[in-house]
Amino acid sequence: MSTRTSTRPARALTLATLLACVTALSACGAGKAQAPAGGEDTAGGTAAAGSDCPVGEPDESIDTTVRIDYQSIPNGDLLVKQEGLLEACMPNADITWINFESGGAAIQGFGSDSVDIGLAGSSPSVKAMSAPLDIDVQTVYIFDVIGDAESLVVKDPSITDLAGLKGKKVAVPFSSTAHFSLLKVLGDEGLTGQVELVNLSPDAIVAAFDRGEVDAAWTWAPTLTELLDDGATRIMSNADAAQLGFATFDLAIAKRDFIEANPDFMVMWTRVQDYASTQIQQNPEEAAVPIAAELGLQPEQVLEQFPGYEYPDAKTQLADYYGGDEMAKILTETATFLAEQGEIDEVADPQHYADGVYSTALEEVGQ
Repeated sequence: MSTRTSTRPARALTLATLLACVTALSACGAGKAQAPAGGEDTAGGTAAAGSDCPVGEPDESIDTTVRIDYQSIPNGDLLVKQEGLLEACMPNADITWINFESGGAAIQGFGSDSVDIGLAGSSPSVKAMSAPLDIDVQTVYIFDVIGDAESLVVKDPSITDLAGLKGKKVAVPFSSTAHFSLLKVLGDEGLTGQVELVNLSPDAIVAAFDRGEVDAAWTWAPTLTELLDDGATRIMSNADAAQLGFATFDLAIAKRDFIEANPDFMVMWTRVQDYASTQIQQNPEEAAVPIAAELGLQPEQVLEQFPGYEYPDAKTQLADYYGGDEMAKILTETATFLAEQGEIDEVADPQHYADGVYSTALEEVGQ
């Protein structure tokens, strides 16, 4: 396999650039975009000078300009970014990576037309598709199914269940999958309105926890890992919520007009993401190295986080979610809950959420 490098290197946007974005929704800097050291991030990471395309020969005919939203979550997307695999497989594409702290912040990026494709949890994705936002996006891939990697932890070890949180303050990033899970389990326990929820981004949760400003937090790694290392106690997770019928996902969504204009890019992007998902499944020790580099952790710390997620490959996604109407049902059920919580104006017609599922690239890659 030949080694190619992009003649149009990827860029990571600086905070100053993002703060310049002014939209009806919010400045896209509300996503707390962060550029890696040095501002520009050539070939998505450290691999600018020599990555091979792991899924076949590079396709030099793809010259798409794309802005990719990513988050600091230990899944295949960080492997793809750090190793510069999209840049290696599409050397003439112009690729920019933009970091957001949460799904809610990422949705602001989509709403402000600052990003074209990237990660958002299942709850923020549905919020984007629904009124009043009505952002024309489709879900295109599952980065991971969330389990113990998102958890509810408490400061006081004497609190051992949800009932112990009555009258307490719980930090959670609003409009995230963690927020969805927390609201669901509180409702299931009859505690709706009896726990004060505090909207904090993951990077702000640790300080608030340390200062005693909140009693508990539902968040994800690496913030979750730091809280547990500092003595917090886990009492519930997204895996427990899934057992109650409230499964959550980290999805890839993309603007519909971008998908329609760039079908070859979508297929190659899906092939590369499928490779990354498979690497985590089959070669976790190897996959942990670039992911750790993105997260600023040691590989062994990332290995400890992998069991908190499931990483379905394209074939599995096609069989279990995208090949039939399962994903559309998940989106509709999530919308029903969000409407009950006042997070969206109303639930759209089920066909609206069915139209929010894009499977063409998965069908080509996962067959």
